[in-house]
Amino acid sequence: MSRQDIGTSDSAMRPHYDADRFFQNTRCPYFPCHEGVDHSEFNCLFCYCPLYALGPHCGGAFAYTAQGIKDCSHCTRLHEGDRGVDIVRAAFSRLAELARQHEDEEMRS
Repeated sequence: MSRQDIGTSDSAMRPHYDADRFFQNTRCPYFPCHEGVDHSEFNCLFCYCPLYALGPHCGGAFAYTAQGIKDCSHCTRLHEGDRGVDIVRAAFSRLAELARQHEDEEMRS
């Protein structure tokens, strides 16, 4: 499958990023799913935010809806170039702790 087949942008049209730090799917019906990022630098690698589970401690621009659901539609933190990988890595220990807590709760149930 070529880059064209999956709808990724031409590398000549955006800055150079390592392949494991940047992915773009321009054929996605929601692309770009967040406004405010140059389309050539919009990173789809974290389509579903791994920081969502951190709730108010994620560090992103979010709001809670009237129903109490976290709305991240104005957050561009993980979608600006390749910096999202470093942000997620920095939060990994907190995410791992949440996973351990969840496992402990599951074992007690």
